[in-house]
Amino acid sequence: MPIKNVFNEIKTLTQSIENLSVADFIQEQESNEKVLLIDLRELQERVDLGTIPNSKHVPRGMLEFWADPASPYYRDFFDGEDQRIIVFCAGGGRSVYAALALQNMGYRNVAHIADGFRGWKESDHPIEDVAATSRWVRR
Repeated sequence: MPIKNVFNEIKTLTQSIENLSVADFIQEQESNEKVLLIDLRELQERVDLGTIPNSKHVPRGMLEFWADPASPYYRDFFDGEDQRIIVFCAGGGRSVYAALALQNMGYRNVAHIADGFRGWKESDHPIEDVAATSRWVRR
């Protein structure tokens, strides 16, 4: 079997998840205080580029472990299957897979920001300076 083209696969998979534009996300965030916003990017991406304010960092490789209440790695900001969760990455690829993973785990109210952090930044919205408060810095 040939290796699948990841970008074609992402295009197909977006049909099975909720896709938000940056404007959609802002509108939802203003009307729903209980949105859990998850930054899936690697730590160094957050430190180097900043992040969307009020996001929680959950590296993509740890998502399922941190979201599973039975896991020893569980994080309590995951607050049940009906919680509104919005995920983002740099450009909208990793977040497609993450949204699907959360849905497959039983979370029912999941979306992703289709243009990711890049879209947020290009829209000139505020960026949280993670480097100013992080103990992790690029050397």
